[in-house]
Amino acid sequence: MYAIIETCGRQYKVQEGDVVFLDLLNAEEGDTVTFDKVLAVSREGAVEFGTPLVANVSVEAKVLGHGKDKKIIVFKYKSKKGYKKKQGHRQPFTKVVIEKINA
Repeated sequence: MYAIIETCGRQYKVQEGDVVFLDLLNAEEGDTVTFDKVLAVSREGAVEFGTPLVANVSVEAKVLGHGKDKKIIVFKYKSKKGYKKKQGHRQPFTKVVIEKINA
C-alpha cells in the first residue's frame, strides 16, 4: 500500500516505514504529523486518484529530527567587468518516518 501526498509545495510517494526528508516543518522532535492532502492511494493493487484529493484518507508520520542539507555554492560572474559574487546556502529539512496510511 502506498500513497502520494502533497506537502510544502511538493509531491511524495510514501509507504509505511519510509523515511522522508521534507522541507522544514513547524513540529518538535517526536511529534506526530498528519498529512491530509492525499492525491492518490493504492489499496490491494487498485489505485484510487482524487479530484484533486482523495476523501477520508490521511497519512500519519513521526518527526525524527531537523537538520540542514549540504552547502550549495551560488557563484555569479560577469567576464571583463570585475563582478564576482559568491554566496552559500544550506536548505533546512525535517526527517520523518511514515507510520500509518489511514485509508
